[in-house]
Amino acid sequence: MKVVVIDDDPTGSQAVHSCPLLLRWDVQALRRGLRHGSPLLFVLADTRSLTPDAAAQRNREIVTNLEVALTEEGLDRSEIQLVSRGDSTLRGHGVLEPAVLERCFGPFAATLHVPAFIEGGRTTVNGVHLLHGEPVHTTPFAKDRWYGFSTSDLSQWLEQKSAGAICAADVVKVSLEDLDQASTGGMPHLIQRLAALQGNVAVVVDAEHQSQLSALAAAVLALKGERRFLFRSAASVVKALADPGPQPLDSDGLARLRRRGLNGEELPGLVMVGSHVPLADQQLMRLLADPSCIGLELPVRRIARVLEGGTPDLLLLDLEREWCEQLQALFQSGRTPVLFTSRGEIRLASASAGRLLSQTIARLMGRLANAVAPGLGYLISKGGITSQTLLADGLGLEAVELEGQLMPGLSLVRPSEGVAQDLPILTFPGNLGTEGTLFEAWQRMQAS
Repeated sequence: MKVVVIDDDPTGSQAVHSCPLLLRWDVQALRRGLRHGSPLLFVLADTRSLTPDAAAQRNREIVTNLEVALTEEGLDRSEIQLVSRGDSTLRGHGVLEPAVLERCFGPFAATLHVPAFIEGGRTTVNGVHLLHGEPVHTTPFAKDRWYGFSTSDLSQWLEQKSAGAICAADVVKVSLEDLDQASTGGMPHLIQRLAALQGNVAVVVDAEHQSQLSALAAAVLALKGERRFLFRSAASVVKALADPGPQPLDSDGLARLRRRGLNGEELPGLVMVGSHVPLADQQLMRLLADPSCIGLELPVRRIARVLEGGTPDLLLLDLEREWCEQLQALFQSGRTPVLFTSRGEIRLASASAGRLLSQTIARLMGRLANAVAPGLGYLISKGGITSQTLLADGLGLEAVELEGQLMPGLSLVRPSEGVAQDLPILTFPGNLGTEGTLFEAWQRMQAS
């Protein structure tokens, strides 16, 4: 069984390895992905950065092309397990996207909502989603300007986000006890419960340990050909479904993928920080406190004013040239440049204006990275939109190969083409880690 993951940003592969991540989803790209030897195929859809209508359309486009690709490869829908990968802190189109996939690629017996990301301290207990033991609605992530929410009870969350289309009282729950019993001889009961589901019922799955998700995956696999399930999940259940085994390279081995020059010298690194969650601010400050790093700030308010003016393209081009020259000069200092957007969110007139600003800045950062990519040894990219835009637009890639995790939740990918060929790129979610995690990741890559 091939697990096909439609990922709403490029960080959902943060618990697996040795598989392709597609940045394009035309039929031929999907066919190549289906033929890859890995049990996993990721399609980086970047829908979290889109409006609801645009996100729905992108999901429809992907599964329409997937249907054609399956047919041309002689495969059936029943031979793949579809996963809609979303954020472990509940941001994103968590109800809309599964609903679209049901209409376009269903019918499914159930949609299993599994937001647990064990490696990142995201667990679900008694139907309540937690971040390091605290209800996730009490964290800064619940105040997201596009995807905010007010409850950590996933049944209530589903009712709220669906505007009542999903009734909290109708949501089925799979408890920790159900999963633990399945691991110790109670698997037939769990299989029976799943087999009884029908009509695309919403199911909330508890999880505190990877073994519980492995039990769930085993039950789903046992029903292959009898029941089709859709997952809306974070990263950990993807690992359980595909079971990729240990990654070939450990952390030190991944760090040693750093590119070298013609004479064998280590090439410099670049760190990019676009995420604006409070945790990202803390991590950035910790990194810049080290004298071996030097910052280059992109002023968000200035860019916003340029977008509001009469000739934004020309003005942005002038600014881009200026920042590119500054970035090139920083490499001569012998320190690691840190390209970051000014901190603090600004409120614009509409959500669409906010998305335009975010996308403009991400594309700008991607172009700056592309300009210096030939001379880089490694690149660390923090933030989902930042990383997606870097890979797809800035570097113009069609796919990258996932090598594994440098640290829990931090995936290292490498392109096989273009100016960034074989460049180790660490994709770093905005919401992951502690204050020192970005600094530690940089230290590991720098010490290779």
